[in-house]
Amino acid sequence: MTKLHCYVHVPFCRERCSYCDFFLVTRQDLLGRFFSALHSESSERLAALRGSTVHSVHFGGGTPSSVPVAYLKNWFETLSRHVSLSDDAEITLEANPEDLTNEKLQELAALGVNRLSIGVQSFIPEKLRALGRLHSAEEALRVTDDAMKLLGNVSVDLICGVEGEDPDIWERDLYTAISRGLPHVSVYMLTLEKKTRLENLVRRGLVTLPDESVQADMYMMACELLEAEGFKHYEVSNFSKPGFFSRYNLGCWQRESYLGFGPSAHSFLVSGDHELRSANVSSMIRYMTSPYEAQEYCEMLSCAERINEKIFLSLRLSSGLELVDLMRYHDGSSVVVENVDQLKKQGLIEIRDGVIKVSRKGFLFADRVAEELLPAWKRD
Repeated sequence: MTKLHCYVHVPFCRERCSYCDFFLVTRQDLLGRFFSALHSESSERLAALRGSTVHSVHFGGGTPSSVPVAYLKNWFETLSRHVSLSDDAEITLEANPEDLTNEKLQELAALGVNRLSIGVQSFIPEKLRALGRLHSAEEALRVTDDAMKLLGNVSVDLICGVEGEDPDIWERDLYTAISRGLPHVSVYMLTLEKKTRLENLVRRGLVTLPDESVQADMYMMACELLEAEGFKHYEVSNFSKPGFFSRYNLGCWQRESYLGFGPSAHSFLVSGDHELRSANVSSMIRYMTSPYEAQEYCEMLSCAERINEKIFLSLRLSSGLELVDLMRYHDGSSVVVENVDQLKKQGLIEIRDGVIKVSRKGFLFADRVAEELLPAWKRD
């Protein structure tokens, strides 16, 4: 098996943000039942991997920082009964600023959390109001600084393309993040997800977002400013100082094995030539009622699916895709050469030392680039 990582979906939030379509619940009264089910699912699935070593654990959500640390501690005890953590395992917890008091930060550090991914979204008051976030700009700054002092390994999420935002506001956000000495920043363009409150407001003409070209310019600004400050743009949305890449996320993009626990969590296990992908039910009631039957689907990937994934995920990363591998996937077809040449002329890819890499501009169209390079007979 490749390196093993774990993802734990903690689906609790104080409230749902207007732009969010993640699986979550706001009923805190379900905490006890949920973690009991999580213990049951985790025990059964980890028992099958007894003796394995886990290289990273990522608590996502939802908002894992909103739950008492004791629940997370109990899950770690379940984990340790079946597998071990590598000596340098990265333990990441996604958090919101309003949850991170000094006491909570100390508890998390004592638990073994050594990396925080903070959903700041913005350090600008008017942007936070437009996004409907529960924390203030002052809280975002305080929490970021406190987390940096305690852990050092801290990432913040920033969103661009908010109602009323212009390039000057976005530049202020970026420079504020840079000034905190952060080693990792994730940049997202605000997207309209179906059936969200924001999508409904935009459709009714009650909210107007900057158009796509303005968002694209903001994204390019982020690339330029962060790279000038020593950040490596290692994935479409992620920028890191040397040695501070997200191990869990990078492991997923590089198609290493990961186990997902909790409702809506996904798993991917590699064993020799076999690759197995599965997903849990997206229903809190079904998950808590039958945690031993949490898996909603499971499939062995075909050769074509594995190649498609390899191309798509490799081209999201700055490390790119070996040209010789792409030619092999196409059985030497001349079509791929023509497609590569066209993408180069459009400024979307570069070829360095035999590796196809998406350009800065190309990161905006990474999925389209990948689609152009899929072997025709392997496309769905």
